[in-house]
Amino acid sequence: MSMNPRINDWKNRRVWVIGASSGIGHAVASLLLQKGARVVLSARHDEKLRALAKLWPETSTVLLLDVCDEQAWPDANEVLQKTWQGIDHLIFCAADYEAVRAWTLNANRIREMVNTNLEGPMLAVATVLPAMLSARNGSISIIASVAGYMGLPKALVYGPTKAALINFCESLYLDVHDKGIAVSVINPGFVDTALTKQNDFKMPALITPDTAAREILQGLEAGDFEIHFPKRFTRWLHLIRHLPYSLKFRILAKVAAQS
Repeated sequence: MSMNPRINDWKNRRVWVIGASSGIGHAVASLLLQKGARVVLSARHDEKLRALAKLWPETSTVLLLDVCDEQAWPDANEVLQKTWQGIDHLIFCAADYEAVRAWTLNANRIREMVNTNLEGPMLAVATVLPAMLSARNGSISIIASVAGYMGLPKALVYGPTKAALINFCESLYLDVHDKGIAVSVINPGFVDTALTKQNDFKMPALITPDTAAREILQGLEAGDFEIHFPKRFTRWLHLIRHLPYSLKFRILAKVAAQS
């Protein structure tokens, strides 16, 4: 059963992809442009954004944005209104990650990951939501992670930020679904990006950003609330998260010993 309206055609839909310079965000933006959407490309650095925009000059625009800069959001919203009179879809893909164990906790990295992974998406939603509520139309999608399902090895900071995002999307859906706004949370497994290349362990069911992008758009088109993939991996995590703690920790301890 679809929890959001289905999307049959992306042509001319106005989509703001935040985190579009690399990884999943870049792949999502590229696929949307191929499908005929008009895409606002945002990230801190513009080299890859402008390279992508050159391929689609009529249907893309570059909007530089530091998601941790609270003052940048009103300016970004003003540009969106002037350029395309607003947007139809927000897809927040920006993220920060570093493997952290209890004995490597660092105040600066804690702050940076929390600001990017949690405060950033919240500020993005606060930026676009008033116009969507006024129009009683719009769609908000945020990439969280299966790391938010439960405490996992080496995810002592990253995991909690993603768990909070899942909770945020659930609460947001309850608030705005009956006001015409679609909300979805995207929980990928391991995707081959610059962030995951830091990992020093074998990542099960590793997929490419292009595969992730196809899964995301298929989920949005189907009207799903939670979009998780690859299923051969995420279904096991769905099962483990509902086990009693005594059994869950026994399984995760074995995983930690191998990583």
